[in-house]
Amino acid sequence: MKDIDTLLKEVKRIHFIGIGGSGMCPLAEILLSLGYQLSGSDNNDTETFRRIEKEGAKVYLGQTKANLTPDIQLVIYTNAILKGNEELEWAKAHYPCFERAELLGAMSRIFSNCIGISGTHGKTTTSSMTTQVLLEAGLDPSAVIGGKLPAINAYGRYGHSQNFVCESCEYNNTFLHMNPDIAVVLNIDRDHLDFFGDLEHIQEAFIKFANKATRTVIYNGDDANTVEAMAQVTGKKMITFGTGDHCDWQAKNIHVPGGFHSDYDVYHNGQFLCHAEICVPGAHNILNSLAAFAAAYESGAKPEDICRGLKDFHGAHRRFELTGTYYGVTFADDYGHHPTELQATLRAAMQMGYKRVWAVHQPFTFSRTSELLDDFARVLQIPDKCVISAIMGSREVNTIGIHAKDLADKIPGAVQLDTFPEIAKYVTDHVEPGDLVLTLGCGDVYKVNQMMVKIMKDKEANAES
Repeated sequence: MKDIDTLLKEVKRIHFIGIGGSGMCPLAEILLSLGYQLSGSDNNDTETFRRIEKEGAKVYLGQTKANLTPDIQLVIYTNAILKGNEELEWAKAHYPCFERAELLGAMSRIFSNCIGISGTHGKTTTSSMTTQVLLEAGLDPSAVIGGKLPAINAYGRYGHSQNFVCESCEYNNTFLHMNPDIAVVLNIDRDHLDFFGDLEHIQEAFIKFANKATRTVIYNGDDANTVEAMAQVTGKKMITFGTGDHCDWQAKNIHVPGGFHSDYDVYHNGQFLCHAEICVPGAHNILNSLAAFAAAYESGAKPEDICRGLKDFHGAHRRFELTGTYYGVTFADDYGHHPTELQATLRAAMQMGYKRVWAVHQPFTFSRTSELLDDFARVLQIPDKCVISAIMGSREVNTIGIHAKDLADKIPGAVQLDTFPEIAKYVTDHVEPGDLVLTLGCGDVYKVNQMMVKIMKDKEANAES
């Protein structure tokens, strides 16, 4: 069978299995814009599913082999499709088939300035920042992002330039299909241990990713794990960012007063360049924005345009996303699912001046919860109140015997409730005006956020009537 790069040059008719997924839809949009004829299926009737239909793809709700017509020349599928899926099994037997990551890798080679943004934490925020900066600089990027960017109301876009911003995920070595022109490494931490096993193997993956860059590697000069790994990368233009004097791009005179605004001075090669302001909370976003600054600058953006884009960026979907204030209680939702991410988000929340901060956390996967149990227990003591749901196993079976109660028992005062209705009732019964309630997790914990918002919204409406 021919490789995907060759096939993309030869075919015009492509079918997507799982076309409505947030990672699939932007790729389909870009291919449509490049002139390919697309069809696709999904089991869920979502906003992205209907969006791609409006843009010209023939879509099928439900996944059967009847969706596969004789004119199809190439099939792309998401790894979220379960084994035994009738449509995928038939496609693999009768058509050239490639997984989404392989298509993303091929697309990274179509554009001459692909910015691959990687790291254990901060990928979506930094990819979103970089995309918005390039948009406002008039550099018209294409993009594939892991979260919805409000500026474009989508997970990606097609631009009429050679700039391509691509969130690059390390899990399952997905990012090793790529050949970015600029590889950004935000940080390296112990995560996805069910796949990698240990930190050394995680570092090895990032070394391979950086070595696949065609020109430049931009990496966190403050992060010891990253610095150690990037020392093994050769033949690239190596650029560091951070707060230390040794960094090529340095944030100095940092001001993080709390709330949603921070500012700092940008220094390049030891010289003052400009003053930057950001409108997303937390000290960790100083480094995310500095990485975006460096990547945009390397792509031809002017400092004043970069600063304007950073100031206009107000976050991505499910990244400390405010969902409403009702009856005096503020609700927000965040994708954080690793102790390092929870720590950064909760520390930022505690500095924002709320009466009390509630963390409603849904642990994700049994392996991560077990491996990092003590770290989770430590950071979930940061807020005033902590509520923990049942563990969402996702792709895993609980062969370890770990339970959410094991985590809750290590956190003084924590409440453990398995179901979302139980959690929504408990929290809304005990919150007070002036509180912030923050749901945290990469599963479906946003649903309990929606439940709580509805309860408090109804309570507010009833009080006014």
